[in-house]
Amino acid sequence: MLKECEVKSGDKKEAAAELKELRNVLASQQQLLRDAKLPVLVLIEGWAAAGKGSLIREMIREIDPRFYNVVSSAVIPEKEMRYPFLYPYASAIPENGKIVFMDSGWMEDTVRKFLHREITPGEYRRRIRQVNEFERQLRDGGYLVLKVFLHISKDEQFERLSMLKGHADTEWRATDEDLWQHREYKRFVAAYEDFMEKTQVACKWHVLSAANRKCAARDTMKLLTGMITEGLKNGRYVGEPFKEEFPLIEMPKLKDVDLSPAISDEEYSKKLKKLQARLHELHNILYRLKIPVVLCYEGWDAAGKGGNIRRVASPLDPRGFDVRPIASPEPHELNRQYLWRFWTRLPRSGHICIFDRTWYGRVMVERLEGFCKEKDWQRAYNEINEFERQLTDWGAVVLKFWIHIDQDTQLARFTDRQNTPEKQWKITDEDWRNREKWDQYEVAVDEMLQKTSTENAPWYIIESNDKKYARIRTLKIIVKALEEAIEKDFENKMK
Repeated sequence: MLKECEVKSGDKKEAAAELKELRNVLASQQQLLRDAKLPVLVLIEGWAAAGKGSLIREMIREIDPRFYNVVSSAVIPEKEMRYPFLYPYASAIPENGKIVFMDSGWMEDTVRKFLHREITPGEYRRRIRQVNEFERQLRDGGYLVLKVFLHISKDEQFERLSMLKGHADTEWRATDEDLWQHREYKRFVAAYEDFMEKTQVACKWHVLSAANRKCAARDTMKLLTGMITEGLKNGRYVGEPFKEEFPLIEMPKLKDVDLSPAISDEEYSKKLKKLQARLHELHNILYRLKIPVVLCYEGWDAAGKGGNIRRVASPLDPRGFDVRPIASPEPHELNRQYLWRFWTRLPRSGHICIFDRTWYGRVMVERLEGFCKEKDWQRAYNEINEFERQLTDWGAVVLKFWIHIDQDTQLARFTDRQNTPEKQWKITDEDWRNREKWDQYEVAVDEMLQKTSTENAPWYIIESNDKKYARIRTLKIIVKALEEAIEKDFENKMK
């Protein structure tokens, strides 16, 4: 791709005149984007000193600053990165009707780290897969994505870097990393070529000559305004459901689960104390080894999620965990791809995050209440499996619990809440309304369990007619999984 790009100057005056007209076109498109609720992501990659910053400045000159954002993603050394690879980019996606301009992103981060040998060939391949998944999920969720690479020759790069180094006010802009890139120009050509060829699955790359900055800005603006015109004409894209083969664990139907297991008060107290003490010890080890943990709770209303979470959280160091209660999305969350609000709540490495309700609302509440299209929730099974695989690729322990009770137990707990003043805040009209849809929810949950209990992120159905039994069983599963993760980390470091 780079070898085929003709690096030439072009007519500056003609380009400047066209660029002025294109700025006016983009300014007029902004209101149309807001009306159509179309989000736009513009990724500008390219060589050091190719003019990425100047290009973005040219593009934003005439548009309303309230409806765009510019993101400059630093290449953080791999050993200092406390979040998954895609976290900085997934967190920065725009709201519906807005534009994000990204000054370098997932390509630059991956290529530089690969050439620095901060990531292995296997990790490089995983990142290629993750990028394709990420871009496809954005496209299928209705995003317009433009990817541009600004190309200059080695001689042109040398001149620009020398000019920057020659002035005290601009010397800081030519970093040691940039000078290293120039020395390794041929290796970078091959690496950029390979990355772009392998990440054209959902969104095409556009390689543009940046020998003339005005021409580069004009050519990029043509691509952007043309893409927006097509998007406005065709309407918001909704991706088709698809299926990738994940290693799944066979799950029983909810109606077949035996809910009779129980535990005595004496045995409960004894086991609770022991398991919580062990969990406290493991938390310290997890922090030292920087192993992240994601615990996901779903279940019937009044099944005992809150009490279960409290028993898991109480022995943990409060500086090293978060509980994330997930309610109906706020407007700014509803206006982004549905996984965004979970990307932004992930724990740092070495920390534990407990989600009280999760991204599975997509295939339960949103499905049954009609909050998303059928294609959206059908597509979500695979998207969620991809998301969770990205977490475990990062090194996270991901455990998912469905807290399960029968209808009679739920009715008894609802009635108790309604008749006890200090518990009445726990019961709402919506709880009663959802109870009437028990059979529909059971069908949806069964499908969810069958399609998303993967070997890397398994589901556990927790029998919770006896809440104390449920707490002990959950703690046992967590302790065992964390011990196995620590042992695996030790074995990997000994290789």
